[in-house]
Amino acid sequence: MSNIKEEIQKRILVLDGAMGTMLQQYKFTETDFRGERFKDWHIDVKGNNDMLALTQPEALAEVHRKYLEAGADIIETNTFSSTTIAMADYEMEDFVYDFNYESAVIAKKVAEEYTLTTPEKPRFVAGSMGPTNKTASMSPDVNDSGYRAITFEELRIAYKQQVEALLDGGVDVLLIETITDTLNCKAALFAIEEVKEERNIDVPIMISGTITDASGRTLTGQTAEAFLISVSHIPLLTVGLNCALGAKDLVPHLEVLSKKSEFGISAHPNAGLPNAFGEYDQNPEQMASQIKEYLDKGLINIIGGCCGTTPAHIKAIADLVKDYKPRPLMVEQV
Repeated sequence: MSNIKEEIQKRILVLDGAMGTMLQQYKFTETDFRGERFKDWHIDVKGNNDMLALTQPEALAEVHRKYLEAGADIIETNTFSSTTIAMADYEMEDFVYDFNYESAVIAKKVAEEYTLTTPEKPRFVAGSMGPTNKTASMSPDVNDSGYRAITFEELRIAYKQQVEALLDGGVDVLLIETITDTLNCKAALFAIEEVKEERNIDVPIMISGTITDASGRTLTGQTAEAFLISVSHIPLLTVGLNCALGAKDLVPHLEVLSKKSEFGISAHPNAGLPNAFGEYDQNPEQMASQIKEYLDKGLINIIGGCCGTTPAHIKAIADLVKDYKPRPLMVEQV
């Protein structure tokens, strides 16, 4: 099987776009979300996209195919919220393994279909690991700054379960993304290293932080450089940024990462900033024109899309990157 560590040095790899944006187009009802398996579930589940791996698997496969048709090299599993911590909102903690495993199996099957047709362009599956809805570094209580809704140990346990299921399902890479709290990310990294040691395996790791606003900092106050330093103790395939901002606004922060990091650099920005209705107006051509600056400056190794992006956005990006070489790695990946 082709090695993503080798591919990333040959060409700029294209990551897929938003899963949620695509799933919204199906207009699934409460009944659709429940399917047969959860038809008698005691609370509403509409909006729990991660459970669709069990109740609407063909929809997930269809979205993956659309992104691969558009030119994506890497597709993400539909597991952004598939931890016991995030699933507590739906009281579905007991199904977390199944959500991760089945989502990985679906993505892997589709990716292999496309790799078989064009072996010179191997496709990879990234196991998506989101930030959870609780932060280890910040208090949710404005009246008690010392309070924490979650501990490092609780995060480690939850992430370890997710990692094991994603690997069992066949993912090629683990992607810790939309990181707002670096301590949460460190718990995920600790869990990954634990599983790697227990199974005597190696698995490429992608990390993607989130600059939350024009301050140029993460939610917990780190600059891009501070974030990079905080996570560089682990060998990584890539470190990068996603979400919150559009492509243009990420340029100065990607420049910092590219200049300071020995790892590959990734970016999957939003399709601009949301409008008053929470929708994203930037069309594929506009987004691609902004991403061209990344390429002209030689900043990236992996590029994709986050909120508001569609297969059309990914196609525009994939068509663009064909003419560019990837950012040289300072230290050869081993």
